[in-house]
Amino acid sequence: MPNTSERPRRVTVDPDGPVLVEGPVEMVTADGTVVTSDRFAVAICTCRRSRTYPWCDTSHRRRSRPAHGDAPTAPPTTAKEEK
Repeated sequence: MPNTSERPRRVTVDPDGPVLVEGPVEMVTADGTVVTSDRFAVAICTCRRSRTYPWCDTSHRRRSRPAHGDAPTAPPTTAKEEK
């Protein structure tokens, strides 16, 4: 799927989230599988927690990333989990 537009594709990198790419997108995964999306923009997972990998499903929001040198923090618990 070649890029036929006159201008380059925009890629936005969010250090706390996915990589956003203007679509449509054709992506080759590490095992050689080709996945495509015809959406106007796609979010590519960088945390590998997504159930729809390589596409982001916002799983990165459930867990905060530690600041440099800090210990990781566990996700907050709900009343239901504490029983």
